[in-house]
Amino acid sequence: MPRLAISPEFLHGLGALPRPVRREAILAVRRFLLNASTAPHPERVRNGRDPRVATLRLADRHRGVVVRQDDVYWLLTVLPDAEAWSYAQRHRIGVNTAVGIVEVWDAEALERIEPALRRASRSGGRPLFEDFCDTDLLNIGVDARLLPLLRMMTSEAHLAAVEPLLPRSQFAPLSALARGGSLAAAWRELDACRCRAADEVDPEDLLTALRRSPDRAVFTADAAELERIVAQPHWCTFLYPPQHTYANWPSYDEPVLITGGAGTGKTVIALHRAALLARAATGPILLVTFSQGLATELSARLDMMVGDELVRKRVEVGNVDRIAHRIVAEAEGRAPALVSSDDLAGLWQEAAAGRFGKHGKHSDRRFGSAFLLREWEQVILAQDLRTLEEYQAAARPGRSVPLDAGARTLVWEAVQHVIGRLRETGRRTLLQLASEAAGLLGRAVGDLLGDREPGREPYRHIVVDEAQDLHPAQWRLLRAAVPAAPNDLFILGDPHQRMFDTRVALADVGIPVRRFHLKLSYRLPPEMLSWGVRLRGGGPADGLVAGNAGLYGYRGLGHGPRPMVREYVTPAAEIAGLVSTVADWLREGVPTAEIAVAARTADLVRTARTALREAGITVKVAMLHGMKGLEFRRVAVIGVADGIVPAPDALTPAAEDPTARAHDLQRERGLLYVACTRAGELLYVSYSGRASPFLPV
Repeated sequence: MPRLAISPEFLHGLGALPRPVRREAILAVRRFLLNASTAPHPERVRNGRDPRVATLRLADRHRGVVVRQDDVYWLLTVLPDAEAWSYAQRHRIGVNTAVGIVEVWDAEALERIEPALRRASRSGGRPLFEDFCDTDLLNIGVDARLLPLLRMMTSEAHLAAVEPLLPRSQFAPLSALARGGSLAAAWRELDACRCRAADEVDPEDLLTALRRSPDRAVFTADAAELERIVAQPHWCTFLYPPQHTYANWPSYDEPVLITGGAGTGKTVIALHRAALLARAATGPILLVTFSQGLATELSARLDMMVGDELVRKRVEVGNVDRIAHRIVAEAEGRAPALVSSDDLAGLWQEAAAGRFGKHGKHSDRRFGSAFLLREWEQVILAQDLRTLEEYQAAARPGRSVPLDAGARTLVWEAVQHVIGRLRETGRRTLLQLASEAAGLLGRAVGDLLGDREPGREPYRHIVVDEAQDLHPAQWRLLRAAVPAAPNDLFILGDPHQRMFDTRVALADVGIPVRRFHLKLSYRLPPEMLSWGVRLRGGGPADGLVAGNAGLYGYRGLGHGPRPMVREYVTPAAEIAGLVSTVADWLREGVPTAEIAVAARTADLVRTARTALREAGITVKVAMLHGMKGLEFRRVAVIGVADGIVPAPDALTPAAEDPTARAHDLQRERGLLYVACTRAGELLYVSYSGRASPFLPV
C-alpha cells in the first residue's frame, strides 16, 4: 500500500476546481490510496529537473503532481494537464541539510534569472555575501546549487528579486545576513522554519523530511482520513513551524504566555493546544476568551477540528463572565442579578453628585462619574482592595491624577455608596462576579480535582485566547480555577490589539509566565502590515508582562496590494461605493463568507447592511468590536472619518484625566487596527468628509 502525504497547495488547487472535477479528483486519490486496480498510476516527466517528480491523472484534463520515493507519494498540487506537466518539469525537491525539512524549488525560474544576475554583477559593487565563505553558507542550510547565484549578488534588491523562487528556509537566513546580521541571526531565522530538532539529516530521506515539515505535508492512512482532510479548513491540518511547536510541546512546567501580532496564528495555536490536551485525557480543559461571541466562534472551530465526540466533550469553551456567573450561582443557589449599564451609569452620576461622610464635601467638585468608575475598576477591583486603609496605601498605576489622603477618602466613600446601592437592590457588575468567584474558588484550590467540592469549577488545564482584554479580577478567577501544575495555564494575546482599558502584568496577579513571541504574520502581506502598524501608531504597548511590548521585528510573508483608501463627498456616495466594491468582489469569484464589512457605529452598520441587502448582497456586517478574532479574504471598513473614529463619546475629557484620554485614543486606534487586520487578501477603507486622524498619510 502506498503511503500518501498531501500538501496544502494540493488542497488549495482542489478547492479551486469545478465541483464535478473536484469530486472526480478526490475519488481518484481515494482509489490511489487504496491501491485499487482502477487507481491512477504515476507517469514519468520528460526533461524534468527531478526524476522523483511524476504526474497522476486525477480527472478529465487535470493532473496531480506527485513526488515519489519508494512507497512514499507526496501530492504537491493539482492543475490542468498542460500546467501540471510544466510544473512537474520546472520543480525539484530538496531536503534542507541543516534542519532536515523538505524544500520545493522552482529550478527553471532560477536558471532563467541567472543571466540577469550575471549582467548585474559586472556593474561592480561589493558582493552581498563576501563576508561569508561557502562553508558558512552551507552550514546554515544553503543549497550548494544556489551558491553561484549568491556570489553574483551585490545588493539586497538582487536577493529580494529571487525571494519568490526560494523556499523560506533558504531565503530567511540569507535575508538576515544581507541585512548585516551574523550567522547566529541567520540561525535564529532558520530555527523559525522548523518544528523540532533533527539529530541527523539525510538529504535523500524524503519520508523523514516530510514528517519534520507539518506545514508542508500531512500523511493520510485511509479514505475516511482523506475525506476529513479535504473537508476541513486548512488551519485544522497544517500549522506553520512556530505554531506547531508551541501547540504540540509535550509539557510546560510553568504558565506560558505567547504574544504576537495580527495574523501570527494565536487563535489557531489555542485551538490545537486545547485539542492536544483533550486527547491526552489528563483532566477537564477550559478554553476561554473575553466575550461570548468569540467563545461561540472558538467552540464552532473546535467542533470542526475534533471529530471524536468523547475527546471534544473534555473541552469546555466559554467566556470569563459566564464562568464567574455560574460559580457564584452554584455557591448561592440562585442566579445572581446583574446591573444594566444604564443603571450603573446612573449610580456613578449619583455618586459624583452626592454628599458623603463627615467631611461634608461634594465629590463632583473634583471627580466626575467616569473618573470614579475607572478608579473603582482599575485600582480598587483590580487590586482587590477591601478597606480604606488598603486603598490609601495602594499604588495607582496608569492613573495620572494624583490623590492625597483626603481625596482618596472621598473616592472611597463614593465607591462605597455605589456598592451599597447595588447591594440594596441585589445587583452586581460582571467584574464583581469575577472577584467573588475567584474568592469562592480560592478557598478550596487544593480540592478542585477531587470530589469534595463537586459544585466548584474543576479544571486541569486552561487555555486563554485574547488575553490582553481580561481584567485583573478575571485573571485571579482563572488562577484559582486551576491548580498550579505542569500545563496549567496556556495564554495567548497581543497588547497592541487591546479593546478595553485593562492593563495588568500577569506576575502581579500570581501568574509568573514563560514568554514566547511570534513575529511572522501569515495572514497579512508586508504592504498591508506596514500600513496597519502605522495606523496603530507603531509604539509599544503595556500589559501581560512588566514593561512595554513593541512591534519591532513583526513582519509579513509574501506580497500583496496596499490597502485601498477611498474618499467620498457624501455619506450616501460612500455607501454606494461600498455596494459597488463588494459587488465587484463577488463577480471576481470571492465567496460571500470570505467578505466582511465593518464600521464604528451601529447606525453605519444598519445603513450598510440595508444597502447591501437591497442590492441582493448578504455578507457579514459588524461593528469594529465584532471583527475580533475573525479573518476574511477581503474586508471593507467604512466611515473612517473625523468625528466617527475615534468616537467622541468614548474619550475622557483631557481636563479630567489626560492619561485616561491618551488610553482612550489608543484603544480607539486598536479597534480600527483590529478590524483592518482581519483581511488577508484585500483591504478597502472609506470615509466621507474629513479623514480620521488615525489614517496613515
